[in-house]
Amino acid sequence: MSMNADEIRKLTPEQRKEKLNELRLELSKLQMQAHVGTVDNPGKIKVLRKTIARILTIENEEKRKKG
Repeated sequence: MSMNADEIRKLTPEQRKEKLNELRLELSKLQMQAHVGTVDNPGKIKVLRKTIARILTIENEEKRKKG
């Protein structure tokens, strides 16, 4: 579920917000599984965290451009 910066920039702000919520929910589920010890792909947690960070970074860049 990795998205690069160009893909994220193409999304509308509403789509970005929806994607961010979706990724956060998936991340929390995987983290819960990791604590229990039943994660199939533990590397996916890292990918989700980085994708969330990219979305937040792009949102902050756009806020600064407008402000």
